[in-house]
This record gives sequence, structure tokens and C-alpha cells, in this order.
Amino acid sequence: MSSEHYFSPNPESELRRRTITATLAGRELSITTAAGVFSPGRVDPGTSVLLAGTPAPPPAGDLLDVGCGWGPVTLSLALMSPDATVWAVDVNERVLQLVRENARAAGLHNVNAVTPDDVPDDVRFATIWSNPPIRVGKADLHGILERWLPRLEEGADAWLVVQKNLGADSLQRWIGETMGDVVDVHRASTSKGYRILRATRS
Repeated sequence: MSSEHYFSPNPESELRRRTITATLAGRELSITTAAGVFSPGRVDPGTSVLLAGTPAPPPAGDLLDVGCGWGPVTLSLALMSPDATVWAVDVNERVLQLVRENARAAGLHNVNAVTPDDVPDDVRFATIWSNPPIRVGKADLHGILERWLPRLEEGADAWLVVQKNLGADSLQRWIGETMGDVVDVHRASTSKGYRILRATRS
């Protein structure tokens, strides 16, 4: 096994595809995943908590999934808001290709799966949903949030799911202390060892 991570831009491990079944936004989908991606065998528990515990997304506008993986959040947003444009952002080219394939297979034409630098600078988001890549380390994680949270539309919400024992409370404090002039953050809910943080654009 190589030492690469699922957040490697170009995984060198063999592309071993697999097909799983996942129920997203009430619809059973056949999903293609692969080695070298996050949680290839199922919708991971944190994402499940996020999907179950977050209010319905806006019906239109630009919606963002940061750290999209193979696409459970992206596909859910696209299914729930067919008139919206869903941006699936990740540094891992392998997962971006999987998201594109899974969106096409589901008949979804409102998904843009791109690297962070490929999101136009003038796009502002009606919501952000994310199971952020905590394991990239604090500095990189903070950089991700500093990049995307200011791009919420005024009054719009970001919903972040973070495992309690991986620093959810300290991350909430950091957002409040460092980005308090940009967003108001509070804990929206706790479930199965995870916190959902809600950050509202000031």
C-alpha cells in the first residue's frame, strides 16, 4: 500500500473500480467508487450525519460541496435542487472523474466537478455543505475554510460535519475567533459522535 492519501491530487494506486448501492435524497443509486478515494465502500458515517441533519438546500443558485469525494453530498444536493448548479470541489482528480460519472449515471446535468482553482472567482454560493478533510492537518484545513466561507452569499449558510474527537469544538472556536467578521458560527446539532456546525455569512 502506498503512503498516499485520498487527498493526493493524482493517486498512484491502481484504479480498482467497484460498484456500490447508496440511497441519496430518497433515491437508490448505483455508484462507482475506486481505490485511492475516501470511504470507497459506503457513505461514511460523518456524511450520513450531515445528510440526515441538515435542512433542505436552496432550490436554485450555486451550491458547493468542499472535499466532494466520490460524490454523496454533491449527488444529494443535485437531486434535491435540480434547478441549482452544484459545484463539487476536490484536489483529487480521481474522485472528480467518479463524480462526473456518477452524476451522468443518475441523469444529473447540474453538477460541475472541478479542482478549487477551476471555480470562477465571481461565483458566490447559496449554501456550502462539507465533510471537510480533517486529516489534511490544521493549517491546510484552516486554509480551505478561509478560502470558501467568505464566498457565501450574504445570509447564506455553510454546514460542516466534524467528528467530535477529531476537533469539532476547537474548529468551531477557531472559526469564531478567526473568521468572526465573516461568519457567525454555532453548533447546530450533535449525532453519533459528530457535530454539525452552521456558519452563516455575516
